Amino acid sequence: MPAPEGVTIARRMADQLAHRGPDDNGVWADAGVALANTRLSILDLSEAGRQPMCDSRYCIVYNGEVYNFREIAEELRQEDPNLVLRSQSDTEVILKAYARWGRQCVHRLRGMFAFAIWDRDRQELFVARDRLGIKPLYYYADESLFLFASEVRALLASGVVRARLDPSAVAQYLTYQSVPAPRTLIAGVRAMPPGTWMTIDRDGAVRQEVYWDLLDDASQEPSQTDPILRRRRLRDLLRESAALHMVSDVPVGLFLSGGVDSSALVSLIRDGGHLPRTFTVVFVEREFDERQHARHIARRFRSDHSEILLREGDLLDQLPDALASMDQVSGDAVNTFLISSAVRARGMKVALSGLGGDEFFAGYPSFARLRRAAVLLRQWAAVPQEVRAFVGRAVRGVTRATIGTEKIASLLESDGSLPSALLIGRQVLSPAQRHTLLSDRWSAAADTGDPYDSVLARAFQRHPRAGLLAKISFGEARTYMHDVLLRDTDQMSMARGLEVRVPLLDHRLVEYVMGLPDDDKRPRGVPKRLLLDSLPTALPAPVVNRRKHGFALPLAPWMRGHLRAFCAARLGPERLGGRGIFAPGRLQEFWQAFLNGESHVSWSRLWILVTLEEWIERNGVETAL
Repeated sequence: MPAPEGVTIARRMADQLAHRGPDDNGVWADAGVALANTRLSILDLSEAGRQPMCDSRYCIVYNGEVYNFREIAEELRQEDPNLVLRSQSDTEVILKAYARWGRQCVHRLRGMFAFAIWDRDRQELFVARDRLGIKPLYYYADESLFLFASEVRALLASGVVRARLDPSAVAQYLTYQSVPAPRTLIAGVRAMPPGTWMTIDRDGAVRQEVYWDLLDDASQEPSQTDPILRRRRLRDLLRESAALHMVSDVPVGLFLSGGVDSSALVSLIRDGGHLPRTFTVVFVEREFDERQHARHIARRFRSDHSEILLREGDLLDQLPDALASMDQVSGDAVNTFLISSAVRARGMKVALSGLGGDEFFAGYPSFARLRRAAVLLRQWAAVPQEVRAFVGRAVRGVTRATIGTEKIASLLESDGSLPSALLIGRQVLSPAQRHTLLSDRWSAAADTGDPYDSVLARAFQRHPRAGLLAKISFGEARTYMHDVLLRDTDQMSMARGLEVRVPLLDHRLVEYVMGLPDDDKRPRGVPKRLLLDSLPTALPAPVVNRRKHGFALPLAPWMRGHLRAFCAARLGPERLGGRGIFAPGRLQEFWQAFLNGESHVSWSRLWILVTLEEWIERNGVETAL
């Protein structure tokens, strides 16, 4: 496209991303290409770190942090003693690494990243995303144009992308409370998968390649050592990751819930010689409050601790801003927005999160449940499909309708495979319930199958000898962690100009844990025993022995009380009920069943509908088929 037009589009897109980078912005253009960036200054706060950053041949825009950039810079200097680095930023190191090693540079990067580099000589764009998908990248391509951005809203702001709802993505959202990558809710807009790179040449041809995979790249090292040496090596990797994630030119805080994962990070950071700055959200309501466990950790490791009191009124007042901050609609993001807002308001630009501990240290109930049921599932798979379908219908017919019985019935109807069992456990609405709610036209248009099923099945077929717990880790990480937790963490923290880092997702640490035998990961009476035993300093017993307690908001009573009118309006015939997506009568029956306290309709099943309508309305999305 002509340079002036490209600059105009790039500026429109960058304006939409100002919240992600409130410290600086820039646009660069050449024949046929325009790059824009908004900057949250974390490393090298001077103008030397501005983006887009260019040399004589290459130009880069980049989102994220590469924690080992100083080591890479030293390696570059060893290969080229005449190398000159004009900044102290990781951005410049990535640019020089690409100039030296080309596409293979991604294998040297340790961190979270999404970046694009334009090669003037080859007239080629190189785009890469980090291994676990911590940082997002969305794109749109047609025969004459390739657009990419950190948020879908930026693509819509371009004026090029039509805001049209994808029926298949809607069905997938209703099933998993978030749209599985690579789809998004906008037709034609795709999410770049984790661990991939892409090239776009001067003719617009797009080539995509996977450069890393959780199972393909699991470490072989653990199989060659004894259990004691394995534990020592894991401890070293934990320490190393914690130290790397403290690299910053601004203060680094830590979300402290009082659970094992965030408490483990406090232990590791303190062991590395840093004084942790910890933040805990506390509530008046005792059932949601975690202050006592967080105080145990703060006292034990002498952290600089702050408690942030959120009252019901505060939470309700912030709800409109939280919903407005959703780039991709989600049923599970408001809590992240609230703590990010509170920590940013206290002057922090960077915070650490314990995300990833449940997925790789067997913290979810799915690990124990599927380990116990593995043999029965294999035996059930041999039963004829007609019999399985009959038993599933019988369970629905003779038992009280609850979320639990619906999942049991779905499991009995399934093929008994590990992918099926994993995915049924993560479903918010079953396919049958989704079909009942959607209008006939939308149900027919949306019926394209479950994208996760093929992803998991292919991975497990490639690695038949992988341990069961490693396979469950893959399933949890590639589905719920990637498409809900990481997506929500990024969009809701960056909405407040806060960068959240996840030390338990360092790829070298994850590779090693994925290669450990199942026997090392079994809880043995205490959840996440492997992580606990690998820490340099033990955690207090009250924290270790507490029941698992996520940061959850009291949305069920609010939706029947303070938020009742808000929800009813968005589900009613003037809003979601009148768009043609859902059968209006069934939608209202669903809402009434929730208000009546019927056990098969949880608050989360209604909340995903409320947030969907709010997102459609705010973004002016077309819903006509």
